[in-house]
Amino acid sequence: MPSVFRTPLEAHYGRELFITSDDGKYVRLYPLPVWVQVEEKLAKMASGHPSRGKFLDWINYFGQVAEIDGQGRVLIPARLRETAGVSGDIEVLGQGNYLDAWNHDRLLAKLQGAPYTDDDRRALAEHGI
Repeated sequence: MPSVFRTPLEAHYGRELFITSDDGKYVRLYPLPVWVQVEEKLAKMASGHPSRGKFLDWINYFGQVAEIDGQGRVLIPARLRETAGVSGDIEVLGQGNYLDAWNHDRLLAKLQGAPYTDDDRRALAEHGI
């Protein structure tokens, strides 16, 4: 894990992570306290809501608790590592209070397939960003 993310993450949340994906194309790394907040929100949804069920199916299929080791490494579960194509060096993106890890080629294809446009810039500017 890049130190630019590791240092503040450990200082604010600790070393435990919940590692998962909602589609298998990438790896999502939630600090465990953030994941607990997600679970609390899910608990407020109707248990029979189809979107809730689909989300939980994917999350549980890939999900596992892990810990950042002393050298800043995180073991991604084998099933997710293979499905997301992440091995060796990967691209790690900060997403606010969680991280996404991508296979470089897969991320590049995603970015090229959905370019950041002037409309996106205007939409963000409306929110002061």
